[in-house]
Amino acid sequence: MHTQEEMKQIVLPLLKTKGEIYQKVKKIFARKAKQVETITTATSDGKETINRAHPGDYIVKNQTDAGEEYILTPEKFHPRYTFKKRAKAGFSEYEPTGRIYAMEVNQRFLRKFNVKNRFYFMASWGSKMVVKEKDFLACPVGEEEVYRIARKEFFETYERC
Repeated sequence: MHTQEEMKQIVLPLLKTKGEIYQKVKKIFARKAKQVETITTATSDGKETINRAHPGDYIVKNQTDAGEEYILTPEKFHPRYTFKKRAKAGFSEYEPTGRIYAMEVNQRFLRKFNVKNRFYFMASWGSKMVVKEKDFLACPVGEEEVYRIARKEFFETYERC
């Protein structure tokens, strides 16, 4: 399994030179964690990763068919989202403001990792994350982390700038 540091060394230069810039266009729901919670992120193609929220972190729920949830610290959440309105079950709706570098994981890319159709790496939050052929690897513009976005959810959520 590759570390986040290895992913940054290998993938960030590719994202910034061969990737494209995308804007998240679909609004999200989010709520603040009041206690420690474990969140399993599940996309339309299965379990992606697990993370632990601490009080004050944001639990984000995408408005996709899968409704996948993930965690952002306040430092990452606030630059990326603007409050729109209150919603149900303790959530509020937010408009995305950030942009990402992203590129599709194709066979050529997988050969660099010496794998056939999937591999795992350590996400910035310290849990393993799966990457499958035709998924997207991404990095927020101006930041230094690499994460996976499942293919179906990518096209439900992002548009090229």
